[in-house]
Amino acid sequence: MDVIHTAIWVSDLDEATAFFVDALGLDEHRSGVVGGVENVWVGGEGEAELQLRYADDHDFERTGRDVVDHVAISVEDVDAEVDRLVAETGCAVLEEPRDGESAPVRVAFIEGPDGYAVELVEDTS
Repeated sequence: MDVIHTAIWVSDLDEATAFFVDALGLDEHRSGVVGGVENVWVGGEGEAELQLRYADDHDFERTGRDVVDHVAISVEDVDAEVDRLVAETGCAVLEEPRDGESAPVRVAFIEGPDGYAVELVEDTS
């Protein structure tokens, strides 16, 4: 068994795609309409993907971390990525870069386009 994808609703598909593809550097794997919902699948070198879902009539009454707590993305240098993403996208830094407490990692949390957290994880082992 393995994780295939995580689907998240987005309020602006173009903005979310630009954030994950242009700013974070993930690849757009495919896109299409499924059941009247626009979808874009993005990912990196591994198997797992994020499925960005958009529909005009989707109810966004609950937003941010009430819907998706966080999405973790591996990066080479957490400190540099935080600086770059803030400069390029203006995203909020939710938790400044810090060393992991129970694993050889360095992590930071930034805010994604719809208020959910994106955890940037650097392997320091």
